[in-house]
Amino acid sequence: MADEAPKSVESFDCLVGSSAQRPVLLGFASAKLLHALSFADVLNEDTGRGYQRRFHSAHSLDFRRYIRGASSSTIPLTFNLRPTVGNGWRVIKGVGRNVVLEIDRGADRFLAQVDCQHRLGHLADLDTELPFMCFQGLTELEETEIFGVINGKAKGLSRSLLDFHDAQLCNDLATDRPELFIALYLKNEPASPWHMQLDLGGGSTSGLLRRASLRTIQKAIKRFLNHSHITRSVPVEEAAKIVLDFWRAVAAVLSEPWNRPRKFLINKGVGVYALMDLASDLVVEALPERRPDYAYFAQALSDFAIEFDWSSEGPLRGLGGESGVTSAIEIIRDARRRSRLRVVNG
Repeated sequence: MADEAPKSVESFDCLVGSSAQRPVLLGFASAKLLHALSFADVLNEDTGRGYQRRFHSAHSLDFRRYIRGASSSTIPLTFNLRPTVGNGWRVIKGVGRNVVLEIDRGADRFLAQVDCQHRLGHLADLDTELPFMCFQGLTELEETEIFGVINGKAKGLSRSLLDFHDAQLCNDLATDRPELFIALYLKNEPASPWHMQLDLGGGSTSGLLRRASLRTIQKAIKRFLNHSHITRSVPVEEAAKIVLDFWRAVAAVLSEPWNRPRKFLINKGVGVYALMDLASDLVVEALPERRPDYAYFAQALSDFAIEFDWSSEGPLRGLGGESGVTSAIEIIRDARRRSRLRVVNG
């Protein structure tokens, strides 16, 4: 008897229904097969595509050890059948709620892992049967929104990643979240010293060069906006350019601390917060008589900041948290006052 030709499709018996307002399929399959047919759309920070966090191997291995236990179980793995040209998958209606999901073998993976990346990541060799729920034809933006809702409170999930998702989903970011608008402007503007150096929680070819997280920068900018009230005088887009000029001046005047982030604190949380508080002081002193620009900030910083010890062994050593930032900015303000007194007194 001749050997039977291999199947050209994978078939899953499923039930069709709804998860709230979205139609979904419910079914069961081996971990090995689900792993082979699916992918995690990890955020590529260089292109802005994708939305998942970076893969955490240890976290995934923990689940592998657990799921192989005698009494283990898990909630359904969540996928989305991505719409593609010509598709490559079909849902064939049966009796009642019964349907058959057919996926063509050899096609590109288009079963996106909406919520199961770390559960499935190290199960490529296991025949263990797992339940799954599958959306049909969500756009990447819709996937991102659902991922954010499911994981918004997840322990260990980068808040920077969720903030980046918010930016993708927001209709008027400058109005709704000006601090995030300005932070992303610093990340994306080629003239910015922060260009491609903010960690979003995804993957990047420049990962080793990243100095701070998007979350840190935007929280520092929110303090700046609250203290300076700059948006009462200029549009958010103009405020973003002013913040850019400030950081350009910081990177130029304090070039050694900027270029050696492991030994100095200006790129670390307490330094970023304190410098943005200093920027708010400088803006308040300038407005409304003049628009603070690169030259203004560079001159103000040159008057005292070059002499200040920004190292991790200096006066800011050990400071952290909200109370640490309050102490840090007072230390910096005091250094600036003393420098100005020396100039006045000769």
